Amino acid sequence: MTPFQIGISIGDPNGIGPEVVIKSLIREGILDLVTPIIYASKAVLNSYVGEAAATFKYSVIDEAENAEDGRINLVLTIPEDLELNPGTPTENGGRAAAMSLEAAVNDLKAGNIDALVTAPINKSVMPRDAFPYPGHTEMLTEKLDAEESLMFLVTDELRVGIVTNHIPVSEVAANVTKAAILKKLKIMDAALRSDFGLERPVIAVLSLNPHAGDDDRIGKEDSKIVRPAVEAAKKEGILAMGPFPADGFFGAGKQHDFDAVLAMYHDQGLIPFKTLSFGKGVNYTAGLPAIRTSPDHGTAYDLVGQDKASPASFIAALFRARDSFQLRAQYAEDTANPLESRMHLVYKKRTRGESERRSTKSGESRRGPSSGKGRS
Repeated sequence: MTPFQIGISIGDPNGIGPEVVIKSLIREGILDLVTPIIYASKAVLNSYVGEAAATFKYSVIDEAENAEDGRINLVLTIPEDLELNPGTPTENGGRAAAMSLEAAVNDLKAGNIDALVTAPINKSVMPRDAFPYPGHTEMLTEKLDAEESLMFLVTDELRVGIVTNHIPVSEVAANVTKAAILKKLKIMDAALRSDFGLERPVIAVLSLNPHAGDDDRIGKEDSKIVRPAVEAAKKEGILAMGPFPADGFFGAGKQHDFDAVLAMYHDQGLIPFKTLSFGKGVNYTAGLPAIRTSPDHGTAYDLVGQDKASPASFIAALFRARDSFQLRAQYAEDTANPLESRMHLVYKKRTRGESERRSTKSGESRRGPSSGKGRS
């Protein structure tokens, strides 16, 4: 199998990005699964002086195409003499993050890497001339020529997407339209099928207003906009349900009954997600022509220099990128020729049935299907 090459933008070098990247890549077995290509500088990587630094080794390469399998690779994209101030947000830190991200995204678009994992940035210090975007999601959507994308926070147990991204709360209601909700539902449904391996995903849609509008007493958006969007999605073959009041939905644990949840705005979805899953979640950008993931935390300047930052979320982002890349490739193969795929499934079922009958005749035990939702 061709080695999986994964690009890593270093994020703000004054934050915990270098620390969690290094701690993640020295984990036993990581280099057997991925070939990492970091976009940074030697000075940035050497700025981390914690315990993991002693076993962290890397090779400097000119470009991603020269990456060595079984090793950590570094593409020099940040000037070595750029002043760093670990633990402090600075203009230089933002400039370095922008340089790393631009180089990594260019390679992703060119197909020089299979997927991208982005370490956290601080948007307040990102240079506006190089990064005129509200966040990673919007930047990648434009650079990769995607019509639309979905901010999708995921773990194995919980997946939450949002209709509106990084906009003021005062602008949320105007941007929650039937068309916007339907677009996000289409992206979510397609991603769950192709990138997460779910055959018939079921999606819960949250209401915009408290109590889903309480029969239009607390706003009419849920009856006039959200519900019609859900019904329109159903007509297009998407198994969507709702709208559900957000507080009662998570309070009652209803998220466990669905494959994913679509929230109307940023904090409505991310507050419960991070409360339930912080430190192990992954920010997944659905709807892009390439795979991009990120840890679910920020730059955490207050942890820099203490060697306390956990790499768990970054490791999860690495695995999610690899798994989704492979699942998407398999999905594309399975759906390229529907008739051929159908015949292949029929053949598999037929041969499996014959094998089970032979096993029964020979006295071997047979085990029934595993329990669970049965949609994956």
